[in-house]
Amino acid sequence: MHLLFRTLWLLFASRRRAKVSIWDSTSLPQRVQLTDIDIAMHVNNGMYLSLMDLGRFDLMIRSGIWKLMRRKGWTPVVNAETITFRKSLQLGQRYTIETRIMGFDERAIYFEQRMVHGGEIYARAYIATRLLSSNGPVSNAEIFEAMGNPPADMALPEWIHEWRINTALPSTRRPALHDWVR
Repeated sequence: MHLLFRTLWLLFASRRRAKVSIWDSTSLPQRVQLTDIDIAMHVNNGMYLSLMDLGRFDLMIRSGIWKLMRRKGWTPVVNAETITFRKSLQLGQRYTIETRIMGFDERAIYFEQRMVHGGEIYARAYIATRLLSSNGPVSNAEIFEAMGNPPADMALPEWIHEWRINTALPSTRRPALHDWVR
């Protein structure tokens, strides 16, 4: 909820920023807010992934894809994510959220995102996303028809495929039973 106002502002402000291709890397300037930190006075570990949502929205808005998705009734959802931390962002510190699409497979669009300050990576995340419509997941064929084909040299690293397989939960059509507590 605390990012709602920043997200609404971003939906307005990103329209005024330079246009980009959906295949470009983008940089979104930010400053650590009071609502971003925890009792240790640095950005809370869970907050990084919420802040990275802003970077993906900025890319989608500036590329015109957000408007296209809304028109088609497509909704982006995160399916899997992993993050690694290197340094802590502190209250009031300026940083950028760097965002790029890494590639696709038959189930997901993969993003790499970084929190950067002073040219140094403070945190890096990999996010698997999907586009959903009222009919279910949107196929790559539909996505590429609407957005254009990705660059020919865009290829996912093999470890991303392995990560995806090794961390997947069963389909929503199958049970995923929890048995830790009896």
